[in-house]
Amino acid sequence: MLKSRHQLFVALFVLADACMIAAASFAAWAIRITTLDQWWPYAWEGYVKGSLVLFTVPLTLLTMSAMSLYRPQRDQRVLAEAGEIVKASIAASACVVLFLWIVGNDLIDQSGNTPAARSFLTIPLDPARLQIATLAILLPICVGVQRATVRLVLRQIRRRGWNLRHVAIIGTGRLAQNVAHTLYRNSWTGIRISYFISHHETTTRRQCVDRPILGGVDQLEELLDRHRVDAVYLALPAGRADLAPDLLRRLDRFPVNVRVVPDIHPRYMPQSMQVSQLEGMPILSYRENPAMGVGGITKRAIDLIGAVLGLIVLSPFLAAIAIAIKVSSPGKVLFKQSRVSVGSDEFKIYKFRTMRQDEPEGTPRWTTKNDPRITPIGRFLRSTSLDELPQLFNVLRGEMSLVGPRPERPALIEHFRDDRRGYMLRQHVKAGMTGWAQVHGLRGDTCLRKRLQYDLFYIRHWSVWLDVRILFMTILRGFVHRNAY
Repeated sequence: MLKSRHQLFVALFVLADACMIAAASFAAWAIRITTLDQWWPYAWEGYVKGSLVLFTVPLTLLTMSAMSLYRPQRDQRVLAEAGEIVKASIAASACVVLFLWIVGNDLIDQSGNTPAARSFLTIPLDPARLQIATLAILLPICVGVQRATVRLVLRQIRRRGWNLRHVAIIGTGRLAQNVAHTLYRNSWTGIRISYFISHHETTTRRQCVDRPILGGVDQLEELLDRHRVDAVYLALPAGRADLAPDLLRRLDRFPVNVRVVPDIHPRYMPQSMQVSQLEGMPILSYRENPAMGVGGITKRAIDLIGAVLGLIVLSPFLAAIAIAIKVSSPGKVLFKQSRVSVGSDEFKIYKFRTMRQDEPEGTPRWTTKNDPRITPIGRFLRSTSLDELPQLFNVLRGEMSLVGPRPERPALIEHFRDDRRGYMLRQHVKAGMTGWAQVHGLRGDTCLRKRLQYDLFYIRHWSVWLDVRILFMTILRGFVHRNAY
């Protein structure tokens, strides 16, 4: 029954997605026709051929299926699904471009025997490119809005007691109770707890988190036969983890979904834990460098583009600041200091000099408010973060990134690596000019524990989109902050 209901919902989702993909394809073609071409073809084959709907619909549906967008996702957030839809739409648009390159442009260039595109804002636009670009923008919007609407409606229905999935929880300890409370708080998932099964062989306890305990693990088969459920949550305490293999083997006899909740504190869990195999041996990736693979290449591309554009656009300001420093106090314009980045590699960071040239460096420490070592022009540069602009050269050289944890001095890292648990995880990614901690005001002589929490959050949840978000937050909130001194 559960499988048939799921197949019905998948079919409805596929149908709804296909309709929205077709609508986006027609809309992209209509925008192209009304913007660039001189007349509207009336033949039905012109609509179908010009919109490429016969190709965009199956290609996009196949891409979404490959990205697991038709698997059960009751416990997935709407925003998380929206991100996956954006990725699938980009991939589908790339497939359309590849398909057109293989078969030629006749399909899109002869949609209505339209003449050459006229100039738009005096810039000649290619009809095919405009249509594909518009399609790439409309696809995630149309499908995303449709998906979000359907899921929000389903959640309201589930909150009213319909379309539910009933589950049993094996375990009655702290972990199992946390699972129960989490499911209670997220009633929009439609997951309802029917009963508990104790992780002890037998039990006299009769209730846990307001739900009945029907017995112990010795009665597992009997209880699942008598009280059928859609899924089982295995939430064993760490002291009884040795039961898991046998319980999983016994659960193989029942057509239920099985989810294993490990007894690990969430702070030590990465955002996405991957399981791989080596000659049949399962390997759990607990910690991996997040900026690896395609994501790392994209991050580096953003760094290079951002650094080059920044140096070009800001070159007049850089020259003006350099002159002001040279005129205001004797000494070098740029200040170089050893810092630590990814993999604990040291490099020389570039900054505009903000302190007196004859000031000894002394014991490594953070700058404090009204620090007597700072020059008048240096105080202004620090308060506006303009002293950090030369770090664009570090980004260009690959020693830093635009976004990442702030680079610290080697002596400070040696001091904190043993005192602060998890501090060295900051060196798991490349240091950055701005970061998650900085945009939340945690910079300078502020709470180290709080800064570390924000840095670790960034590392565990890193994505290209998070980097883009931080860059926009940096621009919108400005460079001036009360803790910048």
